Amino acid sequence: MIKYLKFSLFHLLTLPFLLGIGLGGNWKALGFIVVLLVVVFGDVLMGDDLSEPAYAHTWLLNAQLYSALVFIAMIFVMLLWSVAENDVFGIGQFIHHYTGYDALAARAGNQWWHFIPVWLGAGLLIAIVGTVPAHELTHRTADRFAMLIGRWLLAFSWDCAFAIEHVYGHHRYVATLKDPASAPRGRNVYQHIIISTVAGNISAWAIERQRLTQLNLAVYSYHNRYLRGIVMSLLLSVVALTLAGWQGLLLFSACALLAKALLEVVNYIEHYGIERQPKQPVRPYHSWNSTKRISSWASFNLTRHSHHHARAQLPFYQLKAMPDEPNLPTGYLGSILLALIPPLWFHLMTPKLQQWDARYGQKCEAKD
Repeated sequence: MIKYLKFSLFHLLTLPFLLGIGLGGNWKALGFIVVLLVVVFGDVLMGDDLSEPAYAHTWLLNAQLYSALVFIAMIFVMLLWSVAENDVFGIGQFIHHYTGYDALAARAGNQWWHFIPVWLGAGLLIAIVGTVPAHELTHRTADRFAMLIGRWLLAFSWDCAFAIEHVYGHHRYVATLKDPASAPRGRNVYQHIIISTVAGNISAWAIERQRLTQLNLAVYSYHNRYLRGIVMSLLLSVVALTLAGWQGLLLFSACALLAKALLEVVNYIEHYGIERQPKQPVRPYHSWNSTKRISSWASFNLTRHSHHHARAQLPFYQLKAMPDEPNLPTGYLGSILLALIPPLWFHLMTPKLQQWDARYGQKCEAKD
């Protein structure tokens, strides 16, 4: 069963965060610390996962994908409870009744600095528990239920545009100047977060407008998936405001923005500096890959990005490891931390890009 249950790692990473919120005080840092320790050091200690098993019971894997909506809802509710004036859904009383721990008293003693690791942890988890499963589900464009769940997962990071731009824009233009998510050489990650977010939304709007025009449907209508996505995120914001006041809305918005920024950091590390001519077919070497075990388990094989871009229609459990393709310096979260220090990132990636040019550059030039 391990080959099925390994993808439930992201569910388990949610539990220390929820526990820390309930305990209050310095315990609020528990979720953030556990994610960092498990994923970053896990990649270092646990090595690579090159296995490519066959799965007879794919419903078990799909159940883990869809259950992400339950876990992200729990993160959302506990965030609001932590700053609400009232006991949202009686959570504090529930904890006290079944454990004897006075969670409401602990909450009352929270200080503002306790919410810094809460913000960091929630941003990370919304990206892991929300965006990563949503990425897989929104690729299943023929499955309306998968698309619905995927878009609700993205709503928690105010990024339903991703379901449009990523599938119909990014995969078409990856590693070219037309792709907002592909960072050119020399661009640092902080620039990329802004540029890719703005350009990605513009691209999503243009793609959706073109689709509706071709179908003779009104752009400003229910049929517009971009506008529906905004409404979905607005509804979550209204819930946050209703349950926890302005503090809840502010905390949720800050966590959502961080999760969106993390998505753009992931885009950055996945494609930084790699170049492709527009008419050249997308090959595995047009993305940075990673075979680190824990990153793979915690991201539904998103780390197997080389094969994902070469065969975007394949479900995550059919992706191949491809260890011989261009590889990141380490796993995903480790590479994110490296990218946040641009001089260090450039120092590590410049020789990798030189190797990439020597091995693949002529293939790109041949298609020019």
